[in-house]
Amino acid sequence: MALFAFKQASGGGEFIFELTDEGKINKARKILSGEETSEVHVMGRFRKESKPYNPGYSYHLDPDTVVFFSFAIEVCDANMQYLEDHLDEAGGAFLPGAYWCPWDSRLSREVSA
Repeated sequence: MALFAFKQASGGGEFIFELTDEGKINKARKILSGEETSEVHVMGRFRKESKPYNPGYSYHLDPDTVVFFSFAIEVCDANMQYLEDHLDEAGGAFLPGAYWCPWDSRLSREVSA
């Protein structure tokens, strides 16, 4: 298990998420080192439940669904603070299927446990 953080160019602070799959952990580390330059944005299904490692947000990314991407469809793009502010609407017409793919997400660091 490892924790990583990303920021968005559109603001909203930092979002921390958990990875449990060794392949995904290695890919995240390659993104941070600059070795991976193509699939660098974060996507996954959010769960409407807070986690202690990510204070300030009432949702988290399900570690089993996190992937890294180059491009994604517009319907899953949202700012982390906008998602927090409209969490009650999320998962329906807004972010259908609870998929979240912030286009401007950029890994910022690996978080110490």
